[in-house]
Amino acid sequence: MSEFDYDLFVIGAGSGGVRAARTAAASGARVAIAEDRYLGGTCVNVGCVPKKLYSYAAHFHDAFEDSSGFGWVLPETPRFDWATLRDNKIEEIKRLNGIYGRLLEGAGVRLINGRAKVLDAHRIEVAGETLSAEKILVATGGWPWVPDFPGSEHVVNSNQVFDLERFPERFLVLGGGYIAVEFASIFNGLGSDTHLIYRGELFLRGFDREVREFTRDEMTKKGVQLHFETNIECIDKVDGGLLVTLTNGERLEVDAVLVATGRKPHLAGLGLDRLDIALNDNGSIKVNERYETSVPSILALGDVTGGPELTPVALAEAMHLVQHHFSDNPPRPLDYQNIATAVFCHPNIGTVGLSEEAARERFDAIRVYRTDFRPMKHTLSASDERCLMKLIVDDVSDRVVGAHMVGEEAGEVIQGIAIAVRAGLTKADFDATVGIHPTGAEEFVTMRSVTRR
Repeated sequence: MSEFDYDLFVIGAGSGGVRAARTAAASGARVAIAEDRYLGGTCVNVGCVPKKLYSYAAHFHDAFEDSSGFGWVLPETPRFDWATLRDNKIEEIKRLNGIYGRLLEGAGVRLINGRAKVLDAHRIEVAGETLSAEKILVATGGWPWVPDFPGSEHVVNSNQVFDLERFPERFLVLGGGYIAVEFASIFNGLGSDTHLIYRGELFLRGFDREVREFTRDEMTKKGVQLHFETNIECIDKVDGGLLVTLTNGERLEVDAVLVATGRKPHLAGLGLDRLDIALNDNGSIKVNERYETSVPSILALGDVTGGPELTPVALAEAMHLVQHHFSDNPPRPLDYQNIATAVFCHPNIGTVGLSEEAARERFDAIRVYRTDFRPMKHTLSASDERCLMKLIVDDVSDRVVGAHMVGEEAGEVIQGIAIAVRAGLTKADFDATVGIHPTGAEEFVTMRSVTRR
């Protein structure tokens, strides 16, 4: 008989926590999971899922305009109703919450509603109970961080922006990461007069420079008003809404301000500080390749560990963790190279592998193949939106080490390209692949001329 109540106790029922709980239970482990907010975590409730739904909604604006070139005559000017989108999203999230609950129940995992607190290496307190576990997994994800400035109490964060009571006709976003860029595109597409404020000279730091510049130009064409190398000095509530004063002296009156300046590990109140668990410089939990913290019985994965803040990464980590701790066949360390990602701004960004700048630092010589063009769809739509595609090749091995796209459904296209990049295929392999015509994606296998070295 085990000396512990559970073999694994998971704190946080987000994507990573639920996957770890279910997979461990399937191996025969006794598992419980505690969640104090909502099943599915950030992704399902205030992240990827609602964001993509809102992105879809925003794309209809362009679709209505583009349709006239194809012969469609709309009987009246389309009208957007914020409440319908918001409330339909709420119902869809409730449906997904229920699915997660049933998945846990079906796996034999006990679900406890409450914020768990770690008492020591093997004991947890939650919902008035003190329980013990051989291993405790912290999978509480991240939480939006809002800087302190005069009037910051008037802003909303990325958790709150989905459920605004009224649609903001004038919208301002502070930040330069993917969340800020996505919401600027979304509210612009839904009809808001939209501003994006970023302290740096160009948003999306870490992405390929050419991709960033191309995205800037396309977003500007669509009407997003970009303000670089400035910040918010203060916000004052006025009769007409919110008066935002920028550090460059500019003043903007808007209806809502979204601050998307980053996320931090959601560790408050967990009790980990009492165990003196080692942290990284950015405040995330330090773990080894087995996802063990400095207290070996306490594990951590996902956004709390400071790695790529992506749902598929948390899912992969969960499966690796369970293999390490609940199977006789421990896996190789998870490979974090060549993880594809997408930014659902308008137009979308899809990327995998190295940026041109990173490739130049890593390899002695590279070849860059790039093209930008007006997609076939827009030959009749009259839209001036363009698409960018780009391959980065190590000149010595001929291996494709980076692929980037800015354009419609870029994430869908790059998912397939990511398999090729991860497999180490060469530019000759790409060239030998027969394209699908007529598609935009075929450009990835028809680029033959070197753009630059």
